[in-house]
Amino acid sequence: MFLALEQVLNAGEVAALREAAAALDFGDGRATAGRYVREIKANDQARPSPELEAVQAKVSAALMAHPVFASAARPRAMTKLIVSRYREGQTYGMHVDDALMQGVRTDLSFTLFLNDPESYEGGALIVADTVEERAFKLAAGDLILYPSTTLHRVEPVRSGTRLCVVGWVQSWVRSVEQREILFDLDRAIADIFAREGKTGLFDTLCKTRSNLIRMWAA
Repeated sequence: MFLALEQVLNAGEVAALREAAAALDFGDGRATAGRYVREIKANDQARPSPELEAVQAKVSAALMAHPVFASAARPRAMTKLIVSRYREGQTYGMHVDDALMQGVRTDLSFTLFLNDPESYEGGALIVADTVEERAFKLAAGDLILYPSTTLHRVEPVRSGTRLCVVGWVQSWVRSVEQREILFDLDRAIADIFAREGKTGLFDTLCKTRSNLIRMWAA
């Protein structure tokens, strides 16, 4: 399931984070690359610092508080977030994310965009599935969530700077199909409650959702 979430951060939060991120100390992104992708990875990543930790904490809190992100990902654990910068000419070739990062199984990947798409040329996130390649270049504050099992790449930046926060989630529910069923149930339950309140059907759907989570959580 591919999911684009709008305004995970509002305009004020994005501006503050963009300013904080721009002041971070960046190093060569290849330092965190595996042996097979070092030659195709050309970007900058923020080095560890108290200032980076503040950015990571702000974004993590926003994600965990976002109801749609929580419903789609059902996060059990999350890697440390990476502040990633692509300047003119930088790119990341086709690859799949490592299955394990920092002791976390990577079920879902996400990119949170920090600057407006009009401020840089190129730099789209391209995610491939069995049918086609999909391009994502979202507004500042928006996030794309997608399965970590997919091949993906970042197109070369032709001008400007692409600034993002990226991370990976280990879900309580490992199966993509089961997560989608639960996500659909969440939406159905919310819709029924909004239209009819707490009815017998609402209670039955809540029971079904809870029992499915008991069966599938790991």
